[in-house]
Amino acid sequence: METSPFILNEYNPFSLQTKIAEAQLFFSETTFCCFPIVNKSQLIGLITENDIQGIDDTDTILDNYRYLFKHFFIDEGTNLLEIIKIFASNETNIIPVLNNKNEYVGYYDLIEVLHIYNETPFLNNEGTVLLLEKEIRDYSFSEVCQIIESNNGKILGIFISETNTTTVKLTLKFSSQDVNEIIQSFRRYNYKVLSNHEEDFYLEELKDRTNYLRKYLNI
Repeated sequence: METSPFILNEYNPFSLQTKIAEAQLFFSETTFCCFPIVNKSQLIGLITENDIQGIDDTDTILDNYRYLFKHFFIDEGTNLLEIIKIFASNETNIIPVLNNKNEYVGYYDLIEVLHIYNETPFLNNEGTVLLLEKEIRDYSFSEVCQIIESNNGKILGIFISETNTTTVKLTLKFSSQDVNEIIQSFRRYNYKVLSNHEEDFYLEELKDRTNYLRKYLNI
């Protein structure tokens, strides 16, 4: 998905000459946790709301507090998953965006980016979400796709949600008219199904067989 159209410029960045009082007022009127500081189209850094609110001398300017500046940004045209990763790794709700000349062009707002993500087929389309686990040495995306498609299913998205030295957990979303058959196919390929599904008849069948065996043994 093209992300450049979602770069925002609703608020102008701070400059090095911005007064602390002005910055404090800005943060009190917005929900940003930090905001970029730009000088002649060059990103100097970001100042956080917590740091700004802790400054008592409100007549001073941001240039006097460079030691408080944070430094992170993203390139224009970066893919959606990388943008979300930058948001998470910096625990922020705003990311400055630079073009190929390293010039400041705007910012991404976390809420807007999440709205974009919500429109992707992985989240927006109807389907079944399956959480699977398998030994890390034995799993493959191609095998997962083959299991879905050989049972007339359609893959909407798949990603590794957790991994360690021995196992991997996959989150899979797909559409199918026969969810139970796909679930049982994964079990036949030694995938452990971690999520619960109404369409999964495996446990009911196991219970019925156990009851039948118990009745047989009591005869």
